[in-house]
Amino acid sequence: IGGIRLTGQAVSHPGTTLGYRVEADDAVLAFIPDHEPALGIDLEALTSDWISGFPVAEGATLLLHDAQYTEDEYPGHIGWGHSSVRQAVTFANKAGVRRLLLFHHDPAHTDSDLERQCDRACELWQGDGAPPELAREGLEIEI
Repeated sequence: IGGIRLTGQAVSHPGTTLGYRVEADDAVLAFIPDHEPALGIDLEALTSDWISGFPVAEGATLLLHDAQYTEDEYPGHIGWGHSSVRQAVTFANKAGVRRLLLFHHDPAHTDSDLERQCDRACELWQGDGAPPELAREGLEIEI
């Protein structure tokens, strides 16, 4: 579409959910809203062909990704179709993403809870780009 390539792929979630990849010039935006890359399995142990949504995010300039749960909360929500912060960061690291924006925050989490989750995401980040950030209302990003 006008020099922009848009692709979608089904991702792991109990209801039908797509991840989207938007490519234009040298930039790639990946958007994966409700997503559990692997059901209760450590992503570090998996190859890319066993990780849901990997082709959508691979090499993205910017990935907007579900990060609803803390690492402690996630075991009680396996199969719900949402990621822990650790899963989101590990997924982004394995996919070679340059920048990660965490969203789909749990409505029960306070701003302080979210800041702690972002701090944890930054601890886990191994990418070459900027450390992970939290999505916020009104945030604008140029890629």
